[in-house]
Amino acid sequence: MQQSPPSDATTERAAPAAAQRPIVRGKGIFHRGRKLQVRGVTYGPFSSRHDGGFDPHTAALDFSRMAATGINAIRLYVPPEPWLLDLAQSHGLLVMVGIPWEQHIAFLDTGAAEQIEQSLRQAIAPCAGHPAVLCYAIGNEIPASIVRWHGRSRIERFLARLGDAAREMDPGALIAYVNFPPTEYLRLSTFDLVAFNVYLERRDQLEGYLARLQNIADDRPLLIAELGLDSRRNGLEQQAQSLSWQLESCASAGCAGTFVFAWTDEWHRGGAEILDWDFGLTTRAREPKPSLAAVAQAFAEDGPATADAPETPRMSVVICTYNGAATLRGCLEAVLAQDYPRYEVIVVSDGSSDGSAGIAAEYPGVTVVETPNRGLAAARNSGMEAAGGEIIAYTDDDAEPDPYWLGHLAQSFASGEHAAVGGPNVPPPDSTAVAQCVANAPGGPAHVLLADREAEHIPGCNMAIEKSALEAIGGFDPQFRAAGDDVDVCWRLLDSGRRIAFNPGAVVLHHRRATVRGYLTQQQAYGRAEALLERKYPERYSAAGHVSWQGRLYGNGAAQHRGGWRWRVYYGGWGTAFYQSLYGPRNTLLESLPLMPEWYMAIAVLAVIAALGALWTPLLAAVPLLLGAVFALGVDAALGATRARFPAGTSSLRKRALTGLLYLAQPLARLQGRLAFGLTPWRHRGPRALALPVRRRRQFWCEQWQGTEERVRSLMGALHREGVAVRSGGDWDRWDLQVRGGLLGIARLRLAIEEHGGGRQLVRVAVWPRPLAAGVSLPGLAILLTALAVLSGGGAAAIVLATLAVLLSARTLYECGLAAAILGRVLKADVPDEHIDQSAPLPGPPLPVPRQGAEREEASEVAEPFPSAGTPGPWSEPSSTPVREPRPSPASSRTVTRMPRAGEAAGTHEPARQPERSGSR
Repeated sequence: MQQSPPSDATTERAAPAAAQRPIVRGKGIFHRGRKLQVRGVTYGPFSSRHDGGFDPHTAALDFSRMAATGINAIRLYVPPEPWLLDLAQSHGLLVMVGIPWEQHIAFLDTGAAEQIEQSLRQAIAPCAGHPAVLCYAIGNEIPASIVRWHGRSRIERFLARLGDAAREMDPGALIAYVNFPPTEYLRLSTFDLVAFNVYLERRDQLEGYLARLQNIADDRPLLIAELGLDSRRNGLEQQAQSLSWQLESCASAGCAGTFVFAWTDEWHRGGAEILDWDFGLTTRAREPKPSLAAVAQAFAEDGPATADAPETPRMSVVICTYNGAATLRGCLEAVLAQDYPRYEVIVVSDGSSDGSAGIAAEYPGVTVVETPNRGLAAARNSGMEAAGGEIIAYTDDDAEPDPYWLGHLAQSFASGEHAAVGGPNVPPPDSTAVAQCVANAPGGPAHVLLADREAEHIPGCNMAIEKSALEAIGGFDPQFRAAGDDVDVCWRLLDSGRRIAFNPGAVVLHHRRATVRGYLTQQQAYGRAEALLERKYPERYSAAGHVSWQGRLYGNGAAQHRGGWRWRVYYGGWGTAFYQSLYGPRNTLLESLPLMPEWYMAIAVLAVIAALGALWTPLLAAVPLLLGAVFALGVDAALGATRARFPAGTSSLRKRALTGLLYLAQPLARLQGRLAFGLTPWRHRGPRALALPVRRRRQFWCEQWQGTEERVRSLMGALHREGVAVRSGGDWDRWDLQVRGGLLGIARLRLAIEEHGGGRQLVRVAVWPRPLAAGVSLPGLAILLTALAVLSGGGAAAIVLATLAVLLSARTLYECGLAAAILGRVLKADVPDEHIDQSAPLPGPPLPVPRQGAEREEASEVAEPFPSAGTPGPWSEPSSTPVREPRPSPASSRTVTRMPRAGEAAGTHEPARQPERSGSR
């Protein structure tokens, strides 16, 4: 349907007002160059008339009192007359303009869609370009039953259509749809603001739900469009107290603003005056309630409540830069504008040659530390050493923190439960076209959350850590020169028993790479960092070489585009649940494969097999698989390009095409970095040892009692120190530890302890190798193809396939034997010798205690020992070599008896020294 453009008068008014209109920057709203914290109330309607029944005289009195109270915005539920917008502007009030339409009926089935869009255009036309317009609310609380009736996708498409129509009528205006908990699952990614009506009367419930809404909002501002309490049912004092903590909770949660429902008890709905609810801050006669003073006090607070507390911790902001002169000024100006009383700024120039240190020195109060180029982690350690604050807040030279950044960080530290805190990093809205595409591509800095306020990983561009906790874990690992240092620190903090918080209000605007070459270079560096992390934490990576996050990855790029077709809505029985949420399973391996850099290696293998089809025609069956693998890449890139989110009015086909190409190029760049540093599917981590891949059992007679959990943990710690990829058995497993020999083979260990009184224990250990599914299927497939080639006369192909089968089978046996040998090595060398009395008799019939000098023989039940690892440990099997019990040492009240090694005279052996460990973390 063709629509008429805005009138000339509207266009003339919109032009000069454009610079004064509110805009979105990250998760905040900015107005006239400053961050706007929306402090609003709902207003009207006061009659069933289309204009809301507003009276100029009454409105002027109301607006004057609002401005005196600290209110800076009002929410209307009907389009205002121009005079009302002018009056609001004269009192410094912004207006959230509501566009009403019939939402309680099945509007998509009644053919009303065209009429709704037309009425929306007509309602916006008189308001278009007015500087008092905060945003347009193009819908409000479509009932859950109606959304369920039409289906989520149809509603989302229709609301997006209305949003596009609103932007056509008033370019540059902010657009929102006001949602509520029963339909929180609606995905409305094209809207500028995420707005919700929330009524919760318990503080813990409200704070928890706000944290959830912030993660739903992702990198957009969260606006609470209604909250309040009925004073008729709860009392005037209870209303005042409730509104006080509700507004404090919203500010602490990093919301862009709130609207209190309502300014006055007088309001109409559905053509009738509401007389049995009193939500207003004033009575129907405009007499103030106690809640008005409570709201005024809450609105007077600027930023998080802890920012002005007497016990506010001193913070040190550390900015590490390497030739970052292009963006350093913007970073410093944002850091120096922090609304926080106690902090210092330290700039570490890591061998910069572009004048970065000189730029930092221009700003008064900024401490500049210059070092040779040693890498990012070393630079952050230099900042730690120079920091005088209790908390060190790290950011990058291409990031611009929100004015309340430090305040929100301090707020999360105030509980004392967390050693580190992070927040969102959002691309700025004025990014270049390439940077916008990079922001939508995979591989960017993202946070990983275990819960709405609990993190597994926070990026280094927005990371605050207690200085004492950072020093306790040894600071950053200097081997991470360009990336990966933040992941390493987060994992070490978690491993030490500390916790990491996520505060959605602690926002930084983080510039993405402005060129394709810069982005691909960054991804290569990330690939190298992944290889270094895998060497240090092999157990956290899969056999294919991918990190196994326990939490959920947030942020732009592939993290938000995958698996959308399998998500389901929890409606509750008969659609009656109040909180109806969107749930989806974790991505399976099959879904994640096209995102893996090794997918290109799989494509190369399929291409080689297809090429061998020239020798044996049946191998051409690999061609469909090859095409399917390439098609999967194309689908993934197309999904990313289609679902990419760009600033309103800036989307274009060229941007989406470039985003799709970045989806294809990013895995290749990561793969190059991984391969260069040894992160390959055929890698091995840990010591090199070898044993026959057969099952073995051993038993160890121990005199010092030790619990099963303690023994297993000791073994696991020893394996970690050897740099081995080890996994603990679960609640349903009959094995205790599993060691990975490679992509094709593993070995498992099971332990049993027999108690024999007096602290004596017989420890039984079983170790058995086991091929993985790939270790069975790949050689099996190669053998099957070899047989078929022989039967069909494909001699050359049969030779190639037979060679491949032999190599794969040998590799599987090698990896199984390697894993078994590693377990044997650790069993021999883990526990100190003096913990074991190996001369004690094996359990059996009671034996007399031997006299001094008496000899007795002990035999092992094990026919085939583990291969020697150089230095035998305390869990060595009982020996058949006779031994005399030594006399008690005068230096100790405890007798320690030890069996000598073969060829060693009893009583002459010195205690074995523990072998040196490598790869400790």
